[in-house]
Amino acid sequence: MKLFIAGHNGMVGAALVRRFQNQEGMEIITRSRQELDLMDQRAVFDFYAEQRPDVVIIAAGKVGGIHANNTYPAEFLYDNLAIAMNCIEGARLVGVKRLLNLGSSCIYPRHASQPMTEECMLTGPLEPTNEGYAIAKIAGVKMAQLYRHQYGVLFYSAMPTNLYGPGDQYHPENSHVLPALIRRFHLAKLAGDPVVTAWGTGAPRREFMHVDDLADACALLMEQESPPDWINIGSGSEVTIKELVEMVAEAVGYPGKIIWDATKPDGTPRKLMDSSKLAALGWQPRYDLKTGIRHAYACFLSETAAHNLREGNGTD
Repeated sequence: MKLFIAGHNGMVGAALVRRFQNQEGMEIITRSRQELDLMDQRAVFDFYAEQRPDVVIIAAGKVGGIHANNTYPAEFLYDNLAIAMNCIEGARLVGVKRLLNLGSSCIYPRHASQPMTEECMLTGPLEPTNEGYAIAKIAGVKMAQLYRHQYGVLFYSAMPTNLYGPGDQYHPENSHVLPALIRRFHLAKLAGDPVVTAWGTGAPRREFMHVDDLADACALLMEQESPPDWINIGSGSEVTIKELVEMVAEAVGYPGKIIWDATKPDGTPRKLMDSSKLAALGWQPRYDLKTGIRHAYACFLSETAAHNLREGNGTD
């Protein structure tokens, strides 16, 4: 079976490669961004026609934290929409048997009831700070669903919660909250800074999951005969940003003081996924958050030492 993993150089794509590379009978197909621009429709269609994959997982996209989404909303909308459209339509044209499209928990309304079920999509306004990204991801989810309905193809989506782990993006300004904190506390520790300033109030609550747990969940979903049109993938537990900051400081070994800049945006007050549908299939995560953060920091150190720490523009 030929599996095309779109975005294999990103954190999620690399985790998927690790998960499937030793699976018997599986041939993994990958292309770097230099080899295949997923926003180029003709290039994507030609690639599909040449390679004829049996299965596709879309893990590619432009990603980033609050600052990046606020600063470049049009790029987050356009880039992610183009990738979804090209990868899904290209797969249909060559008869791909199964396609798993990876979305995001940000597709759900800002004030969705907690924990968020799959049914709450499109029931209220989105979080303004990442609206462009969310709209593109919603379009990808609906595209997979409507293709399945109209064309009879087994295209479906998964909504991961906030992810972290090996291969994360550590851009100084545009990374997500957890890698941003790892970098900040690491540099503060090296510099001997007595104080680290954290954004916001620390009150918002977030759910985090190790990227290798996501890869395991995707493998389980690939085995399902008739999976839902979209399904949540979350750890089932949440922490405040304040608790997260303290966990990262402890994992890094930062001994200084933490202060909070309440003039910075908090983002969505709470984001917890209802992953009961996935749990009913027999899945549960392997990493608790404290263990996962320690592992992520160890990966950060090894990637830094090997000079392959990802500090780019956030496109996987």
